[in-house]
Amino acid sequence: MLEALIVRWGYLAVVGGTFLEGETILVAAGALAHRGYLSLPWVMLCAFVGSVAGDQLWFQLGRRYGQPFLDRRPEWKRRAGTVQRHLLRFGDLFVLGFRFVVGIRTVTPALLGASGFSQVRFAWLNALGGAAWSAAVGGAGYALGAVINQALARAAHLEELLGAALLVGVLAAGGWKLWRRARGASTDSVG
Repeated sequence: MLEALIVRWGYLAVVGGTFLEGETILVAAGALAHRGYLSLPWVMLCAFVGSVAGDQLWFQLGRRYGQPFLDRRPEWKRRAGTVQRHLLRFGDLFVLGFRFVVGIRTVTPALLGASGFSQVRFAWLNALGGAAWSAAVGGAGYALGAVINQALARAAHLEELLGAALLVGVLAAGGWKLWRRARGASTDSVG
């Protein structure tokens, strides 16, 4: 279903998917690029645009509505503490790499916005991190596409071997049955 969506909507699906979520659509698009449905550089560019635009939107929403929103949602407030600890420990490296950490990608930009993190600094770090993420995950999807194609080629070869083995088995069973019949008829006529 995801493959059909990407094939139908192409690069627009990549932009929209990475704007909203990210990894799944980008890996699938990278695999489809390997199969020739899309161009890998365009997949990476669209993922970059969608990812960075989505994170910028969440950052601005966090900046504007963040603290009252967090006050009403204890789960997000707990995550905000985690993000703050990571930010204090790793600084700009955390902002560069948050999108690679499962479970905090979507919430981190909003929490950074709510924390008063510099808008300009976030924009630069977000763009650099988005470029690295788009290239890495898109490239991984492309490599996965190569592995899938090889597996399918091997499966087709295996299917041919299994078909030949089945044919040999059917012929052998039929030959065995004929031989037993012929042998049974010859023993009946001897006795």
